[in-house]
Amino acid sequence: QVQLVESGGGLVQAGGSLRLSCAASGTIFSISAMGWYRQAPGKQRELVATINSGGTTNYADSVKGRFTISRDSSKNTVYLQMNSLKPEDTAVYYCKADLTYGSTWYRHVPLGTKDYWGQGTQVTVSS
Repeated sequence: QVQLVESGGGLVQAGGSLRLSCAASGTIFSISAMGWYRQAPGKQRELVATINSGGTTNYADSVKGRFTISRDSSKNTVYLQMNSLKPEDTAVYYCKADLTYGSTWYRHVPLGTKDYWGQGTQVTVSS
């Protein structure tokens, strides 16, 4: 009843830019926060950036100053603008939403809270 769809990944040269997007859809009552995480081969999944419903952002030190997280007016879509990309940014990027989901028939009725993950989008930065 709720799904996250990521897009915008691809192959770029070092120093280039990419813009990732993640759209949440379905029986959503409210969204507390959305964020981006990444996982490189053989590495643990790590936080990249988050933004809460009030617009407060948080960034990993490794991307601060290069990446910008933002959201649309509906608060159901989150973006990650990635500039000055480095080879070490290569990873699968996952979108996560911390949300309250609603009834299939009555979306305004909250049923529970859950973290939802997207399927991931590959970002590859060549040197």
